[in-house]
Amino acid sequence: MFFSQGLSSKISHSVFYTLHPIHVLLSALVTASVYELHTCRYKKGNCNLWLLLIIGYVGSIGIATMSDSLIPYLGETLLNMPSRGIHIGFIEKWWLVNPLAFIGATVAYFWPRTKLPHAGHVLLSTWASLFHILMAKGESASLPSYAVVFFFLFLAVWIPCCVSDIVFPLLFVRDRD
Repeated sequence: MFFSQGLSSKISHSVFYTLHPIHVLLSALVTASVYELHTCRYKKGNCNLWLLLIIGYVGSIGIATMSDSLIPYLGETLLNMPSRGIHIGFIEKWWLVNPLAFIGATVAYFWPRTKLPHAGHVLLSTWASLFHILMAKGESASLPSYAVVFFFLFLAVWIPCCVSDIVFPLLFVRDRD
């Protein structure tokens, strides 16, 4: 839909830098929540706030950068899009993206939630990745490029988001039984 509407790169850039920081916030919330729930609540263990903040930050920044920027950039490069760029949010908009990662992880410490934030995280990641690609597309897109974009959106969102929300935080949970 957006490919055929002639959405400008400037608008796509603004939308990307609105969605990407919110994606980071929700990702940090879910990643830290999974760790908090499996370490503190379910296991009745001591929750280390500093470790929770680090897990939330690294899990959200690292994966969101891969999901929203690096994998879409790979797709842009393979499609030889005219205005491709990496756009690393935690560096380019450090003053916005980094604090939101810590805020998401801090919220998880007091109010751990996973279901709705995970769904929002996946949705926002899909849109952020799409608008990253739209920044690079130029004026027109061919029909075969739709299939390639869909493939890269799937690759950029589903694998990294599930890894950051489920696998990554559980690597730090120790079995206390």
